[in-house]
Amino acid sequence: MIGGKKIVVVMPAYNAEQTLADTFADLDKSIVDKVILVDDNSKDATVNESKRLGISTVIHPKNRGYGGNQKTCYREALAAGADIVVMVHPDYQYAPKLVPAMAGMIASGIYDAVLASRILGKGALKGGMPLYKYFANRVLTAVQNILCNEKLSEYHTGFRAFSRELLESIPLEENSDNFVFDNQMLGQIIFFNFKIGEISCPTKYFEGASSINLIRSIQYGFGVLGVSMKVFLQRCGLRNEQFLSKSGKKILLKS
Repeated sequence: MIGGKKIVVVMPAYNAEQTLADTFADLDKSIVDKVILVDDNSKDATVNESKRLGISTVIHPKNRGYGGNQKTCYREALAAGADIVVMVHPDYQYAPKLVPAMAGMIASGIYDAVLASRILGKGALKGGMPLYKYFANRVLTAVQNILCNEKLSEYHTGFRAFSRELLESIPLEENSDNFVFDNQMLGQIIFFNFKIGEISCPTKYFEGASSINLIRSIQYGFGVLGVSMKVFLQRCGLRNEQFLSKSGKKILLKS
């Protein structure tokens, strides 16, 4: 806990057997109250490794996609009584040791969401981020900032922390089950005027770390631009997107 706030770390996992133990070892167990791994029908021994480490493990019998996995992560975390939820990818690409800093920013009451940015500082290229990914990240983020009327250093990090109030308030169930989920969620957070903080985070690119290929990266790029354009048009009163509606379907706890 931090400041009396229960901290739950969620891990959306797919084929993370080789990197899960290192990721888990770097979590500060003195402040993390619970770790939940949601396995998206991995083809390796991720589930066995998770259980060996004593992690609370939820299994999808069929692959539901990255967004679908996150929906389960947040539902399980809220059901576990989380006040602050931190998403940590189990591929060891980000730095789990930053969880206390990110959770503390939420616990302070100053921020509703915190993003661990690979672009702040010089960590991205030093960590091995491919040059084309770095360039695309910078260009996409610049365009998205204009469309969303925001000033973030990166929209594409997978290392994020959220308050319970935020997760209960935005219509996450209206979002895609695929990779564009992350940007739809950020679009919702911005559109509904939640406060976002950022922290610099080193990253590591290596064999075994999850990464989408060039073709899927291009598809992702067009997808996130589409999300930001919808946010822009909704702000201008020219669209009525359900994922940006207060009446949109929210995460519901299991009865």
